[in-house]
Amino acid sequence: MKDGRIALLDLSLDELQTLFQSWGELPYRAKQVWSRLYQKLAASFDEMTELSRALREKLAQETVIGRLTPRAEQRSSDGQTRKLLFALPDGAQIEAVLMSYERRRTTCISTQAGCAMNCSFCATGQGGFQRNLTSGEIIEQVLYFARELASEVRGQRSEVKSRQSEINNQQSTISNIVFMGMGEPFANFDHVMAAVRRLNDPQGFNFGARRMTVSTVGLAPGINKLAGEDIQINLAVSLHAATDELRNRLVPINKRYPLSELMPAVREYIEKTHRRVSFEWALIEGVNDTLEQAHALARLIKGMLCHVNLIPLNPTSGYPGAASTRERIAAFRSVLESAGIPNTLRLRRGIDIQAGCGQLKSQMSNIKSQKPTFEI
Repeated sequence: MKDGRIALLDLSLDELQTLFQSWGELPYRAKQVWSRLYQKLAASFDEMTELSRALREKLAQETVIGRLTPRAEQRSSDGQTRKLLFALPDGAQIEAVLMSYERRRTTCISTQAGCAMNCSFCATGQGGFQRNLTSGEIIEQVLYFARELASEVRGQRSEVKSRQSEINNQQSTISNIVFMGMGEPFANFDHVMAAVRRLNDPQGFNFGARRMTVSTVGLAPGINKLAGEDIQINLAVSLHAATDELRNRLVPINKRYPLSELMPAVREYIEKTHRRVSFEWALIEGVNDTLEQAHALARLIKGMLCHVNLIPLNPTSGYPGAASTRERIAAFRSVLESAGIPNTLRLRRGIDIQAGCGQLKSQMSNIKSQKPTFEI
């Protein structure tokens, strides 16, 4: 923080206890604050009523809970997707998305402000790289949506008290966290893993590791490091092409970590962890949705413990490509299914609000002189 205050969400429990001890406070006070932050989702010190007024004032003077300021919000016409643009004190901006399904709520979280990977079809890459996020800035995106969902449930209960028992807990809380927003998580490995561990902490947010997924565009060393971590988080690899020639064009980091280096890292990860890997494939009409690419993909991953997520391209203003047609998608999938490759065609969410990574930030930059109708 520019004002010198400590962001509490950047601290581990041990670090928080050390801070309290330096103030002459007993360690259990730190645990009370920890519980308020991660279990009761406190957004202000005034909510920490178990603390003395003097300690709450001390906290307000010396610390802040987080750094993110909501700047803009968009909601899809079907009400199932909402996207937030957050401002940081240094002027950086990040995005986070909450997607609602019948029985789950998935939040897509950013790990960097901007991205240096420069994938050709990605709005975040088109906007350039600013900086890594701290672990607290990553965590705060999750807690923001957790508070929003908790508030909505309280509203439902107050409006229809007779239906309190019918409110499905799965539908009122975050059910999945995916680190697939702005940025490359493995380029900010230490802060991302610190966030994962604090979100997973039974004394903290207590979110299951198997319900978290980290996505990489193909940083082989990061995959190797994750394989050595003692935590059962899921791995997704944004593949998008099955030959170096095409992948070099779509995903430039492939020039540094080509398929001959990336795929052995993935195979070693599976061998060490015995966990299934997801391969992400943005279907671009006439580019990577050809039968040639489908056959190349089948050969590349055949025999692996994996799943392919096929996602029609979310168009951006900086890339001329279009989403594949239903016919081309069906032909592509037919090749994979014939080869025994499990795959799923994912629903595109929030197209009407440009919910792809980096698009709201880009839109806000383009209309900076105007007052957007969705500003909050």
